[in-house]
Amino acid sequence: MRGCGRPLRRAGVALLLMAAAAWAGRRPRPVGPGGQPRPNVVLVACDSLDGRLTFYPGNQTVDLPFINFMKRYGTVFLNAYTNSPICCPSRAAMWSGLFTHLTESWNNFKGLDPGYVTWMDLMEKHGYRTQKFGKLDYTSGHHSVSNRVEAWTRDVDFLLRQEGRPMVKLTGDKTHVRVMEADWRNTDKAVDWIKEEAINLTQPFVLYLGLNLPHPYPSPYAGENFGSSTFLTSPYWLEKVTYEAIKIPKWSSFSEMHPVDYYSSYTKNCTGEFTKQEVRNIRAFYYAMCAETDAMLGEVISALRDTGLLKKTIIIFTSDHGELAMEHRQFYKMSMYEGSSHVPLLVMGPGIKEQQQVPNVVSLVDIYPTMLDIAKIPVTQNLSGHSLMPLLCGRAENEVLPRGPRPSWVLSEFHGCNVNSSTYMLRTGKWKYIAYSDGRSVLPQLFDLSDDPDELTNVAIKFPVIVHSLDKILRSIVDYPKVSSSVQEYNKRQFMIWKQSLGQNYSNVIANLRWHQDWLKEPKKYENAIDKWLSQSE
Repeated sequence: MRGCGRPLRRAGVALLLMAAAAWAGRRPRPVGPGGQPRPNVVLVACDSLDGRLTFYPGNQTVDLPFINFMKRYGTVFLNAYTNSPICCPSRAAMWSGLFTHLTESWNNFKGLDPGYVTWMDLMEKHGYRTQKFGKLDYTSGHHSVSNRVEAWTRDVDFLLRQEGRPMVKLTGDKTHVRVMEADWRNTDKAVDWIKEEAINLTQPFVLYLGLNLPHPYPSPYAGENFGSSTFLTSPYWLEKVTYEAIKIPKWSSFSEMHPVDYYSSYTKNCTGEFTKQEVRNIRAFYYAMCAETDAMLGEVISALRDTGLLKKTIIIFTSDHGELAMEHRQFYKMSMYEGSSHVPLLVMGPGIKEQQQVPNVVSLVDIYPTMLDIAKIPVTQNLSGHSLMPLLCGRAENEVLPRGPRPSWVLSEFHGCNVNSSTYMLRTGKWKYIAYSDGRSVLPQLFDLSDDPDELTNVAIKFPVIVHSLDKILRSIVDYPKVSSSVQEYNKRQFMIWKQSLGQNYSNVIANLRWHQDWLKEPKKYENAIDKWLSQSE
């Protein structure tokens, strides 16, 4: 173990601030054609961090010193979104630069093909030294059997709890820092690589660190096939949380809930009774997990400072999606509500404007063209994303760009488990428009985020002209009824292949997936429901 293994405290942050101040005025200008050397790039991507925690008022709930450091010496995006609020499809979009309906990453089991050419592959081809540590999760074939079967059977006429009830667990004492040991090991590897290898490179490098935190932990109490519903931390991190600032979310009554929301809440095991203290604790423990994540980011920043590489390196911090933490009577992600779909996106380094807050809507598909822009690699394919560099460098918005102006909207879509309909979200201006399935069988949602930031009032019926206009834009981007139909066909086809592969073991295997507590009460009923679904034509 290196040193005492403890993250930098406030003294460390102060040293970083002093170091940053020393070079802030001398940083290179944005690289021009044939000009200064290309910068190094470090991307730290965590899992499940709510982007609203990186700016006011969300940042009042927990101490995140290294995120604040990046804000002071860089740029924070106030409206950054995932392109699909679940791990693998979101990461597939980030590594490919393509929307989910183009990658066809329909669930956590289906991502990019292993040989797909990512932005990192292109940077390596064009002279960058590349290194990856930690969670990647953008290729097909991962995650549990339960995860994919639940996604395939979302159209079956049954309702089953697929998760353990969300809960909290305290571990260790006030000296227990390294709670998520796997993440800390990968952080150590990244730090060692910076100090032992990156420092000696004569070529620019791009380093990726993928973290599991602040994703909830597995819940073994509920059975081995249950998912991750435990918010786990230590007193050390819990002390970073300001309990008085924790907002207890308002919930709609069951009768008022959108039908897709009710399905999500039920399958996530959130329809039972929860006291305000339970909800506050879940949110507090989640914020504490975010603080531990921030400390890992800090280790990487500190390593760059210690090696003199900080002034030569662009650092990007983001997440694959957010975490609802009991907003809308749900935990986890898989939702277009802000807690789930709004991600952090902070960038600092040479040429990046300092203390800048960018209000433009952006999304994770923008990472790919941004990486190529940083490395001065021409974009040869038709990507869904646009480079963030004009926004990061504070260039004039009317600057002529090779691919035309950045669109005023972002798209997110979801086709996986815990949601019984393909979902499409268009965010533009103050509006968030959410369409489902074929656009007719499930009512859409419309939220005015300027007037209703908590997304409690669906105003779709009140503003039919706005709905029509936004739906027209959405359909110009993606033929979503056609995509929804394709996903339904895919789900049924994949389930049939899986069922046939099990032979006589089918009944036993399907009964003991994550929904086993409900399934085993009436196994024949649920098998019959699946048979009925399989017999129906699309």
